[in-house]
Amino acid sequence: MDATTERPTRLIWIGVGLLAIILALAFWAMQFQQPPAATLPVLGQIENFSLTNQLGQAVTLANLRGKVWLADIIFTRCPGPCARMTRQMASVQSALPKDSAAQLVSLTTDPGYDTPAILQAYPARLKLEAYPARWQFLTGTKTEIANLGINSLKLAAVDKAPAERTEADDLFIHATIFVLVDKQARLRGIYQTDGEVVTWADVQPAILAAIKQLENER
Repeated sequence: MDATTERPTRLIWIGVGLLAIILALAFWAMQFQQPPAATLPVLGQIENFSLTNQLGQAVTLANLRGKVWLADIIFTRCPGPCARMTRQMASVQSALPKDSAAQLVSLTTDPGYDTPAILQAYPARLKLEAYPARWQFLTGTKTEIANLGINSLKLAAVDKAPAERTEADDLFIHATIFVLVDKQARLRGIYQTDGEVVTWADVQPAILAAIKQLENER
């Protein structure tokens, strides 16, 4: 190989080497760069509904459209996780910034018993404050609740067979998750409220961060 041929060849290999070094440095930098907030997936669309809150007022999807809202499903006679979930929801209420327009929604799976008056008294029974302007407890017919809770929000709830009940008020098997809805009435997040691997101390900050992210979405 003469000198004329050797020089271009050497330059090509030098270029390849420099490109490899640049790519390696870029990859290394990406590992230490703060990643941007992940876009929350769209998990479904919330269908229109008409229910009644703890003040006896009608609540429809139109009342919540344009706001981010966090929802769960409970019942006031619940001997199981409902009290814990309601305390957790109350902690979210306390942690939300004052300028946040986010709403909290608790559906009852026991509408035959959970009248607006009983729902209004429920937080006080747990020594909690629930501000109606922020947190609504909703009741209605079983069909209406199923349409919103099960079909739209994916909050499963079924009657418990008498033979499976551990006590008289052990009436339902229901979801123990919180779900997050955006301003366009789309389901955007599902959060466990208990667990051994992920604790509430981990989950609450994630919920608050997601609410802030969705409130800032255009």
